Amino acid sequence: MSSQPENVNPFANGSSAAGSKFRLPNFGFGQKHDATDDVSLDARNDPNREKELADWEVDLKRRELDIKRREEAVSAAGVPADDRNWPPFFPLIHHDIANEIPVHAQKLQYMAFASWLGLVLCLVYNIIAVIVCWIKGGGAKIFFLASIYALLGVPLSYVLWYRPLYRAMRTDSAFKFGWFFLTYLLHMLFCIFAAIAPPIVFHGQSLTGILAAIDVFPHSVLVGIFYLIGFAFFCLESLLSLWVLQKVYMYFRGHK
Repeated sequence: MSSQPENVNPFANGSSAAGSKFRLPNFGFGQKHDATDDVSLDARNDPNREKELADWEVDLKRRELDIKRREEAVSAAGVPADDRNWPPFFPLIHHDIANEIPVHAQKLQYMAFASWLGLVLCLVYNIIAVIVCWIKGGGAKIFFLASIYALLGVPLSYVLWYRPLYRAMRTDSAFKFGWFFLTYLLHMLFCIFAAIAPPIVFHGQSLTGILAAIDVFPHSVLVGIFYLIGFAFFCLESLLSLWVLQKVYMYFRGHK
């Protein structure tokens, strides 16, 4: 008598083999899993990440040291910050010939500075002499003109020709030298004009030149003396300017 195989249900609960063969994959439904926390923990504990941060910090310090060395090199090369330091009691301009101008050109730069100070002296004294003339009946118009000469002449002379010469000496710039020659010639022409003081603007009495001195002498000897002193100042300034122009030109030709 042959026996028939028993019908076995492979999906029955009691079949462990079938259960192991046909177990459905778990797709994560019903389970909680925080991937962000795992990644953050892994990143914080990653030795390669720590090494990258350390290398970045070392590179940052190296860049800071490199920038500091460059700033020190620029300072040692003589490129100043152009801070105002002159005059000492009330700084208005930057001026440091001893530390910024080459040694062989310092004497010439000092003479050019004396030329600029000479112009300042001439214009200030011109106001004083004109005030004396005004008191003696010369009129207010000449005082007004003399004030304009001083208020415009002092800052413009510094900006137009002295500062370009200072920077030309410091940087050896041909363009700045050329600008200085052009504007300094205008400065010389003004000094010569003031020393003569032709009767063009209000009979020439707004400038203390020789013709103005001759004109005021018959009216007041005191005013005439003041004007003669002003004439001498403008003459000296013209001669000094001519000497500076010649020396600067020779210096420029010798370096080009």
